Amino acid sequence: MKNDRLLKALRREPVDRTPVWLMRQAGRYLPEYRATRDQAGSFMDLCRNAELACEVTMQPLRRFDLDAAILFSDILTIPEAMGLGLYFTPGEGPKFEHPVQDAAAIARLGKPDAEDDLGYVMNAVRTIRRELDGRVPLIGFAGSPWTLATYMVEGGPSKDFRRIKAMAYDDPATLERLLGLLADAVTDYLNGQIAAGAQAVQIFDTWGGVLTPAGYHQFSLAYMQRIVAGLRPDPQGNRVPVILFTKGGGAWLEAIADTGCDAVGLDWTVDIGSARQRVGDRVALQGNLDPAALYADPAVIRDKVGKILADYGPGPGHIFNLGHGVTPEVNPDHVATLVDAVHELSASDHH
Repeated sequence: MKNDRLLKALRREPVDRTPVWLMRQAGRYLPEYRATRDQAGSFMDLCRNAELACEVTMQPLRRFDLDAAILFSDILTIPEAMGLGLYFTPGEGPKFEHPVQDAAAIARLGKPDAEDDLGYVMNAVRTIRRELDGRVPLIGFAGSPWTLATYMVEGGPSKDFRRIKAMAYDDPATLERLLGLLADAVTDYLNGQIAAGAQAVQIFDTWGGVLTPAGYHQFSLAYMQRIVAGLRPDPQGNRVPVILFTKGGGAWLEAIADTGCDAVGLDWTVDIGSARQRVGDRVALQGNLDPAALYADPAVIRDKVGKILADYGPGPGHIFNLGHGVTPEVNPDHVATLVDAVHELSASDHH
């Protein structure tokens, strides 16, 4: 592979400079992405078309010197394949026509088949790997069981998570049945991506941070740990590194690091230096510039990048990223400033 910095950093091996990729690096802030999405007709049509999903995955790599590509897809592909009727309302995000809000609805759910029901994702992975031709590694991903369950039970985004939290308190056994089904589905789905060519995988636990500490361990972390344990090697027999990212999970870094994952993603509310002290050499750390810093002046962006690199300190095991995804109104030139600053300013830490 021409550039394997990311995979080396995930294994905590020395690198010449800190690798960088960005959550939502292919997205609405790029005019070429918006044009391709318009061409596809809808967001899900874009996900289902392997050639167009490949095109938008490659777009940020043409503009920026990124150290990884991430599969273009959505975390809600699994519930969509379960027949919940995913649709998107402009300005309101994803919604489901058939949310599952009681034991009977959950009992009716079946586990989707990774190659049949979600074969379009595997086709996209194979297409992207072919197009990348060893340039940088490809990251596959899935939503965490808890995060998927929040959308499935609430029927869409939520401010208070009242339905799923009521279920967690009143009928935890029913929620655990749903989470168990989702853990099995996510494991199969990620193993399908690995078989198709994903070289690292990330589990996005977007809503883990809304739980109590006990709730997080019971309803989110336990199921992510089950997935990590169920991941298989790639077709060549190599272990595929897994990154766990819980937004709002800063209080539980030690427990996340103990799951057997290779890297812990940090949001912007955590100091990366103290995170490194807390987890020691057990895992790599990924993060964690505040995405809103990309609205700032380029000189400020450089300064903030430098501060995170300095706070992490010398030595291997850091993957630079944002603390969450790139937001739609960001100027692409500011993303270039960030990527270039990471490579330039980290070179001295790795000699």
